[in-house]
Amino acid sequence: MKQRIVILGAGESGIGAAILAKLKGFDVFVSDFGKIKDKYKKELNKYKIEFEQEKHSTDLILNAEIIIKSPGIPNNAKIILDALSLNIPVISEIEFAGRFTKATKICITGSNGKTTTTMLTYHIMKEAGLNVGLAGNVGTSFAKQVALNNFDYYVIELSSFQLDGMYDFKAEIAILMNITPDHLDRYDYDFSKYIDSKFRIIRNQTSKDFFIYCADDEITKQELTKRIIKACKLPVSLNEKFDEGAFIENENLKINYNKDLFTMTIQELALQGKHNTYNSMAAGVACNILRIRKDSIRESLSDFKGVEHRLEYYLKVHGIQFINDSKATNINSTWYALESMHTKTVWIVGGIDKGNDYSILEQLVKQKVKAIVCLGKDNEKIHKAFDSIVDTIVDTSSMSEAIKAAYFLAEKNDNVLLSPACASFDLFQNYEDRGRQFKHYVREL
Repeated sequence: MKQRIVILGAGESGIGAAILAKLKGFDVFVSDFGKIKDKYKKELNKYKIEFEQEKHSTDLILNAEIIIKSPGIPNNAKIILDALSLNIPVISEIEFAGRFTKATKICITGSNGKTTTTMLTYHIMKEAGLNVGLAGNVGTSFAKQVALNNFDYYVIELSSFQLDGMYDFKAEIAILMNITPDHLDRYDYDFSKYIDSKFRIIRNQTSKDFFIYCADDEITKQELTKRIIKACKLPVSLNEKFDEGAFIENENLKINYNKDLFTMTIQELALQGKHNTYNSMAAGVACNILRIRKDSIRESLSDFKGVEHRLEYYLKVHGIQFINDSKATNINSTWYALESMHTKTVWIVGGIDKGNDYSILEQLVKQKVKAIVCLGKDNEKIHKAFDSIVDTIVDTSSMSEAIKAAYFLAEKNDNVLLSPACASFDLFQNYEDRGRQFKHYVREL
């Protein structure tokens, strides 16, 4: 009898898991409570995988021996609770795919900076000629690549939701960028649960593995005193120097690993700004561990083009710089964006609030922001936080309206910054849709 695997959610992650399970000889069934996109239906039909959409049939799901859950499905969804009550293991696509590859996995998490660090690490490795796949929150699903390719390395961006479903999976190189409050609605508004989730990145690591972390991040530092870390610890810091790890000295980025020093000036880095220096340091340390040639690392760190929707300097219109930072879905991301503004800024903010504490931004808003354009169905918290310190705050309910309002409020040499600090699902499909609409309406000005 074939082992039965049920996959909940038929997006990129679920379809990848379904293809891998089918090719590995499992009895596979896919169930999605929403509508399945046509391109994914084609793949399911191609591999003769049974599926249902717009419902979860408990009789077809709860006879599974393993359930693979999409990261978007909350752990407290009824179908998940029912499965767990029957002792059916519920795992992530990442956990499942990890069981079928011997590739070296460089895994990156953090509240902010993980996509840029992931893309940058992949860029360096690819340019160095390594046989490498890009997976997780970016690229093609990890499971699909394990099913259809034969990579020696994977660079995998992991969200806390993906980490939650991992048990036996191991990252040979784990990178933790930082931890700030995010997605607390999924963690019972308990920050310690979210912290525990992020630290699952080092689960199962041994003394032969590596843990790269930000030594300037207070939460990470506190946690390191409470946890036993078996892996080789390699810190990155803008403020301290280390015998091993990455640090800044006299405007130079220095990486020291295995008594082999790598140096380049911070002016040479393609990605500028403090937050990006952390990203470059973490990617640089990982690639030093992999013994990529120094010249190759230096070249890639200086020619990387950046990530769409992440502090993307998009267009200048009549001297006004429009910046797309739609990927900033939490306060800390927006803090970095505002911190990097060097001229007066009209700030577009709002969406679905994930428990934001806007007081963290107060000083930066006083210094940098001349006007606020709210973009969301409920802007009450934004008004409460900033009405007393910003003279002009306007409410809008579409991207078209927000762009027109921002353009009207901005003057030559000002910035218009879309950095919402919120999730996008009240008005948009996702942050990419929000960013694309921003760029579309800017082009129409």
